[in-house]
Amino acid sequence: MQLVRGFSKLSREEKLAWLSSEGRLSESTLKVLEDHLHRDGDTQQIYGELSENTVSNFYLPLGLAPNFLINGKMRVLPMVIEESSVVAAASSAAKFWAGHGGFHARIKGNSKVGQVHLTWSGEPGELHRIVEAHRQDLLLSVEPFMRRMEQRGGGIQSMEIRESGTDLPGHFNLFVRFNTADAMGANFINTILEKLASRLTRVMEDHGKIGSFEVLMSILSNYTPESLVHCYVESGVNVFEAMVPGLSARQFAGKFSRAVDTAIHDPYRAVTHNKGIFNGMDAVIMATGNDFRAVEACGHAYASRKGSYQSLSRVELSEGSFRFTLEVPLAVGTVGGLTGIHPVAAAALEILGNPSSEELMEVIAAAGLANNFSALRSLIGPGIQQGHMRLHLDNILRQLGASPKESEAAKQYFEDRTVSHTAVAIFLDDLRNKNKQV
Repeated sequence: MQLVRGFSKLSREEKLAWLSSEGRLSESTLKVLEDHLHRDGDTQQIYGELSENTVSNFYLPLGLAPNFLINGKMRVLPMVIEESSVVAAASSAAKFWAGHGGFHARIKGNSKVGQVHLTWSGEPGELHRIVEAHRQDLLLSVEPFMRRMEQRGGGIQSMEIRESGTDLPGHFNLFVRFNTADAMGANFINTILEKLASRLTRVMEDHGKIGSFEVLMSILSNYTPESLVHCYVESGVNVFEAMVPGLSARQFAGKFSRAVDTAIHDPYRAVTHNKGIFNGMDAVIMATGNDFRAVEACGHAYASRKGSYQSLSRVELSEGSFRFTLEVPLAVGTVGGLTGIHPVAAAALEILGNPSSEELMEVIAAAGLANNFSALRSLIGPGIQQGHMRLHLDNILRQLGASPKESEAAKQYFEDRTVSHTAVAIFLDDLRNKNKQV
């Protein structure tokens, strides 16, 4: 394949023609790409402009998880994910806990962070004094860019100089906390930071030759430990009677608690444990047009804040009571960004009842806790594969080219058997051989 220049300036058809000329696109694959374009031209233009060099759309299913009772309000959660067991697990846990008080959630903070990273060769105390002396000047320099956000109740909450650490001598950052109201606020934060950096540079130039000063970069941080949501379910231990065959209610609660403790102390288990939490959270985040990559990066950093990677969820188990909690940082929005452009994201927010950003934080945390509960219930009971693979049976049958008649026979056969790709393939081979003999 040859180096290509000016690729972004080519039309969609020209990009595909070039790819075909390089032998990287068959006629059948080209048809697949064409079939996945939106029929409505205006809608396709929206999708096409969301990214660069767009030639088609990549679809994921939008599913619904009903029966989520969150802070006394019943909600249906829109979830975008390719794994059917995630939606099923969320729905199952939601239905169970709706009968036992539901999910309780509260916001413990909503601050987001931005930093102007800089170098300074002078005395650290002098840099602190200069910034403090010119605080009002710095804030006035960004006032025109703050007005709309301030009208919505947002703005700068605090601003201070911080040293970047002993391993980076001479490196500092202007550490700014923001409230971005119902917006995720990335573009707003970055704009304010760049304006502050420009004004601070002029302030330092005017101050005289007392040390060399240089702005390195201005950027928001996706680590938002002060934008935090706490979510929990609680009940008497007795509600778990018959939850898992062969386990009493007390045995179930005890095994469940020990499973969470394992994820607190064993990083190998903790990563998979937290991934299960993000299964539920990411699905709602994607459905509502928010940035699941930023949320995951932040969540994993938060899970490591004590010096080792740990579970994001906890269990408090006493003689007769059970409390299962999730505390996780979240930076999401319900206005602006993709939420204001993507038509399905708008539909997802409507399904949720058009929540505020803080309500959406509570919903996302509940989805994470629900999936964590269902996963642990399976792990300490029959195992994860029994339910997980049964929900994937349709996908396996499709991959193996099963006919409708073969699929129906397979579903009956595996109704009380463990599903695996190998087991289904053997079943189909046997079935087809029997049919040939007939």
